[in-house]
Amino acid sequence: VSSTAATIPGPLQAVYYATKAYITSWSNALWREVQGTGVTVSCLMPGAMATGFAAAGGLDDTKLFANAVSPAQVAKEGYDGMLAGKINVVSGLVAWQKPLISLSPMMPRKAMLNFVYDQQIAGSAK
Repeated sequence: VSSTAATIPGPLQAVYYATKAYITSWSNALWREVQGTGVTVSCLMPGAMATGFAAAGGLDDTKLFANAVSPAQVAKEGYDGMLAGKINVVSGLVAWQKPLISLSPMMPRKAMLNFVYDQQIAGSAK
């Protein structure tokens, strides 16, 4: 399990975001390495989910977790994506987040970093 955090740098959670980027890269490489063996690899990349993670990390009052989705929804989409043979299964995003994640590699880096920073500031969900 990776995260949509893998697609962008994450100020205030730099190690988390970098770790998720590593997991995605590693999973994608494994996908190719095991081709033809009967083993498959899919990388689940959920957005913010309604779990204990936000509360434990002091993020429950942030814009990032204001639209957190159900883990059951993400698990179902991940399972379905795996059965469909997808390499990366992006799940659990609300409508406005989907194009943002798709376009993030093309967005100006400083603007993206400022946006992500703003999403993670405690009290920003108000």
